[in-house]
Amino acid sequence: MADCRFRLFISLIMAFLATSVLLQAQEVVYVDASSFPVYGKVSEDTDARYERLPSSLKEVCRPPVWYLGRNSAGLYIRFRSNSTSVSARWESTFNNTMTHMTDTGTRGLDLYALVDGEWRHVCSAQPQGKTSERKIISDMDPIEREYMLYLSLYDGVTSLEIGIDKGAWIDAPAVDSPSRERPVVMYGTSILQGGCANRPGMAHTNIISRRLDREVINLGFSGNALLDMEIAHLMASVRDPGLFVLDYVPNASAEDIDRIGEEFFRVIRDAHPDVPVVFIEDVIFPHSIFDKRMLREVTDKNTAQKNLFRRLKKEGERKIYYICAEGMIGEDGEATVDGIHFTDLGAMRYVDFVLPTFKKALRRR
Repeated sequence: MADCRFRLFISLIMAFLATSVLLQAQEVVYVDASSFPVYGKVSEDTDARYERLPSSLKEVCRPPVWYLGRNSAGLYIRFRSNSTSVSARWESTFNNTMTHMTDTGTRGLDLYALVDGEWRHVCSAQPQGKTSERKIISDMDPIEREYMLYLSLYDGVTSLEIGIDKGAWIDAPAVDSPSRERPVVMYGTSILQGGCANRPGMAHTNIISRRLDREVINLGFSGNALLDMEIAHLMASVRDPGLFVLDYVPNASAEDIDRIGEEFFRVIRDAHPDVPVVFIEDVIFPHSIFDKRMLREVTDKNTAQKNLFRRLKKEGERKIYYICAEGMIGEDGEATVDGIHFTDLGAMRYVDFVLPTFKKALRRR
């Protein structure tokens, strides 16, 4: 009888200890993400940590460009932890919402983990309002993992904390991935900024970064890739870039490309004479099959871009590459949300289309 009571007592103690451990693992402790490196910025000299444009441009940029530069598109945090769960608590700058893009893509977060040398999606954090708190993943094995947390595409992040189990640890990354050496610097429009990915990791610049295992700097400005010279100078200021990508044609007019396209290029080329530059045409939007005005506009702008490229080649420019739009996002009309902006399918097709040229150009760097 005494043995039975003793065994019952031991069982109760073990159950209590197991419950205590479980409750401790479920308790979340938050750490300010400013402790960890942020990737995707040209300069650390920004008004706030999770903004893209340096403070020096505040009184120089057109107001829409400055506003969009406060969006955190293409930025991500790197860290590692042994926690069985990962949570996030963040405040959005504007609390934006759009009719043609998910809130998760607009102002949510997106977590990836390094698995067997490749970045794998873990789960996303859906926003709740201007201030959000979400458990992104739980019930994992308590082993060390490298993480990458993508920030919002069409909103800013004012503050960010990462939550882990009480008793677990979190630290700076130990693996240099994506590599910060010779980043790819991409300039473009709403599509390049990330419209209209379902979640931040599916913006095509972020997909390209994972595919190349290299930092990509996202200088996409929705509706405002108008060949502003201050952006050319910002691109030129990047230290030891690997590749420049000029994907402004969806916003710039044919007249602007003819008038200032070469000047924009020269700012970059004069600063980095040996760095490859890729020129990309405007997407042939699916609805242009029906909208003849749109078809003429796209055709005229792509002709201007091609003429600029040919002129530069004739002038003796080397290490410049050109990507035509035909077939870029497929021929079935199924790759956009509104006839213009990419769905996740469109982003994946775009990456598959442009990446061979990017890799070829980078080999010459």
